[in-house]
Amino acid sequence: MVKTIKRRGRPLQDPGRAKDQAVLLRMEIKEKQGFREAADIAGITLSAWIRERLRTAAKQELEREGREVPFLKQK
Repeated sequence: MVKTIKRRGRPLQDPGRAKDQAVLLRMEIKEKQGFREAADIAGITLSAWIRERLRTAAKQELEREGREVPFLKQK
């Protein structure tokens, strides 16, 4: 009988999809609280919520200026 060992912790991510950059963003406590509440309503993490909103805003502004959207490039 082969026994499978169940690993604890977060599952490993595909190395090609791992995020390796960080942005330090300073904000007021009330701003962060509002962002966190909005993320909770959306059912996603605060980090995912911020990333999604920034991507949407950047895409709109870049497209409005006729520029390429780097993070939408096909690999």
